Amino acid sequence: MADNFWVGVIVGWLVGLILGFFLPVVGPLVGGFVAGWIVRGGIGNGAKAGLLAGIIGAIIISILILVGGTVLLGAFGLVAGVGTSIALVVAAFVYQGILSLIGGAIAGAIRR
Repeated sequence: MADNFWVGVIVGWLVGLILGFFLPVVGPLVGGFVAGWIVRGGIGNGAKAGLLAGIIGAIIISILILVGGTVLLGAFGLVAGVGTSIALVVAAFVYQGILSLIGGAIAGAIRR
C-alpha cells in the first residue's frame, strides 16, 4: 500500500502539471483524482494523495519562479523571487492543494 501511495502522488502530480498548462483549474483537480484513484483506500487516502500531489506541484513551480527571477533580474530578482515564491506557495496551497484534495477525495470515494 505504501508503494502505491507514492506512485499515485507522483503520477497525480505529473498529470496535474501537464493538464495545468492547458486547463488551469481542471489540471489540479484531475491530477488529484488520478492520485486518489491509484492510491485507493477510501476518501482519506485519496484526499491525502491528492493534497500531496498538489503541494509538490506548488513547491516546484515556486522554485522555478525563484530560479527564473534570479537568472533574469540578478540580485533584485532573487529578492523579488523569494517574496513571490512565498506568496505563491501559500496561494498554490489554496489553489492546487485544495483542488487536488477534492479530486483525490472524489476518486477515493468512488474507488474504495
